[in-house]
Amino acid sequence: MQPSIQSVSGQPVAPPLIGGEIPLIDVSAYLAGVPGAAEKAAAELRYAFENVGFYYLAGHGVPQKLIDDTYAAAARFHAQPMEAKLAVKVDEHNIGYMPIAEKAPPNAAAQGKKPSQNEAYFLRRERDADDPDVISGRRFHARNKWPAELPGFRETALGYIATLEKLCQRLVKLYALALDLPETYFDACFARPHMILRMSRYPQIDGADESVESLVPHTDSGFMTLLPPNKVQGLSILLPDGRWMDAPGIENAFVVNGGDILHRWSNERFLSTPHRVRNVSGQVRYAIPFFCDPDHDTMIECLPSCQSAEKPAKYPPIKFGDYALWFAAQRYGHMSKVQAPSEAEIAPGERATSRWQA
Repeated sequence: MQPSIQSVSGQPVAPPLIGGEIPLIDVSAYLAGVPGAAEKAAAELRYAFENVGFYYLAGHGVPQKLIDDTYAAAARFHAQPMEAKLAVKVDEHNIGYMPIAEKAPPNAAAQGKKPSQNEAYFLRRERDADDPDVISGRRFHARNKWPAELPGFRETALGYIATLEKLCQRLVKLYALALDLPETYFDACFARPHMILRMSRYPQIDGADESVESLVPHTDSGFMTLLPPNKVQGLSILLPDGRWMDAPGIENAFVVNGGDILHRWSNERFLSTPHRVRNVSGQVRYAIPFFCDPDHDTMIECLPSCQSAEKPAKYPPIKFGDYALWFAAQRYGHMSKVQAPSEAEIAPGERATSRWQA
């Protein structure tokens, strides 16, 4: 049984903590419609984001077979010959295959790091050829690039994306309550969210070489990232006291974190926590993080519950799509020549322009 989330003083009490640090939040009762469960889960979520920026999500309802099948699909994709992967090479919409970088991006170079040792394949919302956004060439609204010789791959990936989208649409109601907003506050901007499924492959690295990381320390750019249980560990997070903590794998629990958009939207009330990947397991590691953000027309403006006369808004309003384009243009080499808003227009703040940026 989980402890009460409120103490006598009214201050939040931690939910169960994994490793003494990362909250474990079970949403099964909330998803089942149990009275009071939403409020309890939201209070635990508030604790997680005000203190750590990460949590473990249990009781999520995502079938383990679907997770296993999606991991297997990622391995199948990366097992293809390089020419097959390059046939769907990543484009200006950040869709497709991205090889291991030859040159360290600015955030890695600022930390004295070599390029992150991972290759990745990006998918977004599936779109038809007659989709108005596809026809108009709207940025990040292009069609997915599918491998030609992997039967069943597309169906598995789309099934996973659809399942995670529905879960996120339920979770954002808890985020609203956690931020002292009406439960439906985020519903409209997550009706057709901006989504990315990243299928990553991390080869083994030399743990003795501090200049090499599987994924350099960084914060995520968006609202919500979900990582399903992984049999091969490697993720670690930077705790508020400056210690790196290896995030242990918890059976049937996703690792979830917030990003810079959630940090900005909440006027820095909710944390965007640096994290990294170091695969020193002795075997190849695959990861299938799912990124869920508001739709591109959403205005990211300081939430009414996160500002006051004493705590005025720290950031000007921006459209999420403009922020996403700015981020991609300065982060990815293949996006560097795309016309994007300037840093002055975005006013991303210190967190998003720090050495943790990725």
